[in-house]
Amino acid sequence: MAGTAGVSDVTAQHSAPDLRRWRKYLADERAEAEVYRELAGRRSGEERAILLALAEAEGRHEAHWAALLGDDIGKPVRADARTRFLAVLARRFGSVFVLALAQRAEARSPYADDPQATPAMAADERIHAEVVRGLAARGRKRLSGTFRAAVFGANDGLVSNLALVLGIAATGVENSFVLFSGIAGLLAGALSMGAGEYVSVRSQRELLEASSPDPETDHVMPDLNVGANELALVYRARGLSPEAAARRAERVLTAITAQEQPMLTGPIEAVDDHEAIGTGLGAAFSSFCFFASGALIPILPFIFGMQGVPALIVSVVLVGIALIVTGAVVGLLSGAPPLLRALRQLAIGWGAALVTYLLGLLFGATLG
Repeated sequence: MAGTAGVSDVTAQHSAPDLRRWRKYLADERAEAEVYRELAGRRSGEERAILLALAEAEGRHEAHWAALLGDDIGKPVRADARTRFLAVLARRFGSVFVLALAQRAEARSPYADDPQATPAMAADERIHAEVVRGLAARGRKRLSGTFRAAVFGANDGLVSNLALVLGIAATGVENSFVLFSGIAGLLAGALSMGAGEYVSVRSQRELLEASSPDPETDHVMPDLNVGANELALVYRARGLSPEAAARRAERVLTAITAQEQPMLTGPIEAVDDHEAIGTGLGAAFSSFCFFASGALIPILPFIFGMQGVPALIVSVVLVGIALIVTGAVVGLLSGAPPLLRALRQLAIGWGAALVTYLLGLLFGATLG
């Protein structure tokens, strides 16, 4: 991996910009290693071992820059703001957000264009990005069901109630009517979202349960016709190729012959689909709470007594800020550029609200 190869070939005299760059690299590597150690302290088993291995690799990179600097290592410098922020998050939360940010940080490594970074170091950083991507994917699967409900609930609340408030206000009705319409929209939407999410997740889990192997089937395994080996058909029906199904069935039948525990009901896929979709109550509660919190924002100006155009402007601005935040969070978790996701979320939300406002103006003029 990345050692100190090539360091001895560097001349003793280094330019000041080179020294500053190498010291920064050294500080960044130390900080990144600390991030992985902090994350490892909150994990166990395989994930902990992987994170510690990443920290060890960053330590090798650190040794490279330390050896290159030699007597010119100077006083320790601070890592860049992004890496320091990651370290703070890792110490306090150790969540999938940190892994998603670390994934992007590893992918932006400058080593590929630096002549004093070895090819192995540049390759390490690219591989690290994929390792962290895999770890982050595990975390995303664990929270995907509840998080999906939370994000969709918050955005639905923001956009639908802003659209409702703008549409009602554009017809020229009194301020109190706009406020009560917003409250009614909040309650109706939150209850509808919660109930709908519960039914959706419960139905999905029931479908998965219906597709899962029946544990009682294991009891008939010793009586199988070994010559016919219909067990291979089970694995073929569950998605394995004929060859892979035959090999899997042969292993199971061998285990039966050796009087070991059969493995018919063991998982073929590594992902627990039940875990990935979350629980019905968890998704319903998240959906209700986040829709309500999102729907509350557009009516805050009216709750505090603002009226007319100023209230609408404040409502639009508050919702815009919330849309940017939720879009950025989704971008971070998905490993995508958070700014682009935030702007996309803002454009969609404001666009829907604008259409409703224009329709309200039209209906208000017609009724008037």
